[in-house]
Amino acid sequence: MLNNYLVEKTDDVKEKLFLLNHFLEGFRGTVFRQTMFAEFEHNIHTLAQEGEALTADRLTEVYYELNKKYFGEDLVIDEEIGLEWARIPHFYYDYYVYQYATGYAAAQSLAAQILEEKEPAVVRYLGYLQSGSSDYPIEVLKKAGVDMTEKAPVLNALAVFEEKLEEMEKLLDQIN
Repeated sequence: MLNNYLVEKTDDVKEKLFLLNHFLEGFRGTVFRQTMFAEFEHNIHTLAQEGEALTADRLTEVYYELNKKYFGEDLVIDEEIGLEWARIPHFYYDYYVYQYATGYAAAQSLAAQILEEKEPAVVRYLGYLQSGSSDYPIEVLKKAGVDMTEKAPVLNALAVFEEKLEEMEKLLDQIN
């Protein structure tokens, strides 16, 4: 919401570009990267359950292939990125990085509701904050108006990403 406000309030194209880039990089790092991390974890645990030895070379191969999958054919992926798995402390604790991506999607949904509905959404959001650990997080979010058992929050977050990327591309076209 703050990023939206700042983008709307400035007339400086370079400042808008900076703010949009900041949003897009935060989104990429939180949603796409953490999802890739979760998929890496899933893949290596599956390999282990199937009896495959998890050597450094095998982990490097799995991680490298995921980078190629996530970044696509238009980007050259250096083989050295395959070694990145070894420096990521998230992998010392299993199966929690998905929470970054789902949390980000939930936050995007909450923000969209507040911007659209105003007071009713703010009341639900404050109730969400006040609920603490009174119920399972998935249920507390439902009461706040975000159902993470459905695809909509993630799809809506991805739509916001696309919208911001298109806005950035238009601004870049203006200055080039």
